[in-house]
Amino acid sequence: MHTAIRPFRIDIPQAAIDDLRQRLRQTRWPQAVAQDWSHGQPVAFIRELADQWLNDFDWRQQEAALNRHPQFRTEIDGQTIHFLHVRSPEPHALPLLLTHGWPSTVAEFLDIIGPLSDPRAHGLDPATAFHLVIPSLPGFTFSSPLAGPGWDASRTAAAWDTLMKRLGYERYGAQGGDVGALVSRELGILNPQGLVGVHLQQIFAFPSGAPGEMEKLSPFELAGMGNLQRFQKYNGYAEIQSKRPATLGFSLVDSPVGLLAWNAELFVGFEGEAATTLDRERFLTHVSLYWFTATGGQAAESYYENARTGAGYRELPSAAPTAVASFPNDFRSVRAFAERSHSQIVQWTEMAEGGHFAATDAPGLLVDDIRRFFARVG
Repeated sequence: MHTAIRPFRIDIPQAAIDDLRQRLRQTRWPQAVAQDWSHGQPVAFIRELADQWLNDFDWRQQEAALNRHPQFRTEIDGQTIHFLHVRSPEPHALPLLLTHGWPSTVAEFLDIIGPLSDPRAHGLDPATAFHLVIPSLPGFTFSSPLAGPGWDASRTAAAWDTLMKRLGYERYGAQGGDVGALVSRELGILNPQGLVGVHLQQIFAFPSGAPGEMEKLSPFELAGMGNLQRFQKYNGYAEIQSKRPATLGFSLVDSPVGLLAWNAELFVGFEGEAATTLDRERFLTHVSLYWFTATGGQAAESYYENARTGAGYRELPSAAPTAVASFPNDFRSVRAFAERSHSQIVQWTEMAEGGHFAATDAPGLLVDDIRRFFARVG
């Protein structure tokens, strides 16, 4: 039956691992025109990452870490959906959707699964615990192949509600960053029965040009305009994925180093901001998942679809209880702009540290903020 939920386990054939290593050995490297990040990811830096991927990275170890959590696949609206389903030992736990972004995967959440699902074991108050449902976005990794066009954040949000109801959850919350924030925001707009609230790492709302609107910004938000300006200056990947994802896809599924460098754009930063702090093992896990499933091109389609419909960015009214956790090394959401479409912002946190992938680089702060919000609304 199409609604069946089937157990799933990651088991990449050894031949695929051997093929990856052979391709890495045979890489044709471009000439280094610039030594810094001014032209894109530097050859020397990507060589370092590729060398680690080839010689030091243990895929089987990462595969085992993911397989320690129960995984399943089901079909929703014609699309295969892969997800982790980690039930809490606490009997009154609230079901919580965690949605990753691009070029991330469900591995983004490995460091926060334990504290959220089993807080007692991590020295936290067990009164706030969660049953976790962590899906792979349509077309990403094991939620593949992409069944066809049209999978924007709004359609994905509707599919997530179907997934939660299919699992028997009548009440649940949602959390996400990057594309996951777009999907979770669309869930808030949809506001289906049983949704208790959404926790977002970004609300992508921008200045409207109204007189005096910039005067309402906090010092934190005002300083964040610099982050926005840098993104607008360098975001070539977003422009291409929003307009020509199919052409890009040939390179992303045929060249592991091409995939590695492309995915480094957001993880490492346009100016190499995270080059020395990047969790390279986790980053290579993400890239490996895209590589072994040949889904780099399909994942890029989400940018095309959201650009076409405005899903995740459009300022439609959202009455769902909403929390925003704004991290300094990221797009910094602006409350006054967000309030144009969100009528129930009940928690707003300006974080002291952390970036775009906070579940990996600031997991403690993110966990605390999620727990605090859902203790209020759940």
